[in-house]
Amino acid sequence: MLKILVVDDHPVVRRGLKQILTEEPDIELVGEAETSGEVLDLIHTHDWDAVVLDITMPGRGGLDILKELKREHPRLPVLILSVHPEDQYAVRVLKEGAAGYMNKECAPEELTGALRKIIRGGKYVSLALAEKLAFMLESQAPLHDSLSTREYQVMLMLASGKTLSQIAEEMSLSIKTIATYRARILEKMNMKNNAEMIHYAIKHNLV
Repeated sequence: MLKILVVDDHPVVRRGLKQILTEEPDIELVGEAETSGEVLDLIHTHDWDAVVLDITMPGRGGLDILKELKREHPRLPVLILSVHPEDQYAVRVLKEGAAGYMNKECAPEELTGALRKIIRGGKYVSLALAEKLAFMLESQAPLHDSLSTREYQVMLMLASGKTLSQIAEEMSLSIKTIATYRARILEKMNMKNNAEMIHYAIKHNLV
């Protein structure tokens, strides 16, 4: 019997996922966590078979939680469930150790199928993402691959039009820290300003 931990900061989403999963005959327990602290507490209370993790969390984001989970439990499969398009985060989270990436608009049976696959040791990606990955192997890595996970998150927020103060508040960091990330992003990507960053993000379907 399987034990699944669901991590999302929206109660309605957690309730919906829990309802889907508890209807499966081979799932014994579905745990819930709303914050990074709750995740790390719960991760020690049971031998979870898999974690379903939202990438957009307040404070410490889903990517930070993913890193922590993989550091403490490297063999624990994590399925990222997100509202963000695959082009924005899928490749990055797979590199960070996630076993799969799925959009929240997926069908319930697709979710349960993906969970069973990663629990068996496999990886889950959509057919569209699998094709994208195949093309990436044949082409040169894009500039944004040189960014750290945090820098990449800041770049996406800047490209979507958010100010330094808005980003700082959302990520629970200081404005000075976000400004430092912005400077590093521009340097690594050989850009001069936010306008070039926005153009790049649109061209590569990141926003």
